[in-house]
Amino acid sequence: MHDNPKDEDVKDIEKSGLTLICIFGIMDIVRPEVPGAVKIIQNAGVTVRMVTGDNIVTARAIAVLCNIISPTQIDDERCCMEGPEFYEKMGGLVVRNDKEEVGNYKLFKELMPHMKVMARARPMDKYLMVTGLRQMGAVVAVTGDGTNDAPALKKADVGFAMGITGTDVCK
Repeated sequence: MHDNPKDEDVKDIEKSGLTLICIFGIMDIVRPEVPGAVKIIQNAGVTVRMVTGDNIVTARAIAVLCNIISPTQIDDERCCMEGPEFYEKMGGLVVRNDKEEVGNYKLFKELMPHMKVMARARPMDKYLMVTGLRQMGAVVAVTGDGTNDAPALKKADVGFAMGITGTDVCK
């Protein structure tokens, strides 16, 4: 197909018998109280980071709607990153002196003031972030609802398992 279809292109489509009925998208609605709540806790000095399994485009859009990032930060590679890339750049998880640590701790410390959104996150990516933040001396709170969230919830100073929908392992 061309950007400007010719009459014969349109006729070929009509002959094929294919009919496009509709195209639609689905989006989870951000609860109306969330953007304000995020602002309140940010003003209290809490850094809010979103770690999600969603793709990077969806994660960025949700983070803007929730006031986690501003529209000007949406394309900042230090601010929004995919989990596998994060894990690789940080050098993964290493054990030194019988303690779990971030492999490239220096880079981790440089990135954390900017990092707000991790998309396509795997359990090990979330766990690495919690480990590194604790290594920096930060007090870390984590939310989660699935069995895969359990390691990060346990590693955090405070773990919030999501009520009714959360798995027993998570709770």
